[in-house]
Amino acid sequence: MKPVVLLVEDEAGIAELLALNLRHEGFDVRHAATAESAVCAVEQALPALVLLDWMLPGASGVDLLRRWRSHPRTRDLPVIMLTARVEEGDRVQGLDWGADDYVAKPFSARELMARVRSVLRRRSPDQAPVPLVLGGLSLQPASREVRARGVLLKMGPTEFRLLQVLMAQPDRVFSRGQLIDKVWGDHVAVEDRTVDAQIKRLRDALEIAGAQGCVQTVRGVGYRFDAAAAQQCATDVPGATP
Repeated sequence: MKPVVLLVEDEAGIAELLALNLRHEGFDVRHAATAESAVCAVEQALPALVLLDWMLPGASGVDLLRRWRSHPRTRDLPVIMLTARVEEGDRVQGLDWGADDYVAKPFSARELMARVRSVLRRRSPDQAPVPLVLGGLSLQPASREVRARGVLLKMGPTEFRLLQVLMAQPDRVFSRGQLIDKVWGDHVAVEDRTVDAQIKRLRDALEIAGAQGCVQTVRGVGYRFDAAAAQQCATDVPGATP
């Protein structure tokens, strides 16, 4: 059975060209021209991946992404954002809300197909991650939860993936480029300062757990997770949601 790609794009010419290239790559393409029809399509059957335009009639692509990421059934749905908005702040916003990749228009069909394959490889079921427990912190990939001494912490999807990568190999130093490859994918145009901003958000999320020293900067190289610091995670976590 061919993997299904839901193409959410209101410009008929672009949609037709993308659908042609996707079918050539062996995908079964379903098309939605509005936010409402995209919601209906996903409710009927989960696709293997969604190509989601930012600007849509009825609602923005970011609104749709936020909706899907807030529900357990669609929380792990692979999504690549397509948009003419090229400012770094726009890219960060899309990635912050859980987009697996972000492609700015105009783009080549060859580049987009490479990104589609990359996202599907990263989301492949045979690479199912395992729960991680270090000191007072536990990370559950299946439920997308991080807990400190059993108390649930609030954390965005990008921060979650960063922590997952770092905790999987404690005390290993990751360069910013390596983190970009593992968290955003090797075909995503993410700048080093975007990684720094996301690390800051991760540290802010961990700070309420008394674990602010867990993610450390290695000057001139990158970042690492300090397993010893995780042992100091506070028992009481004020402000977290049980």
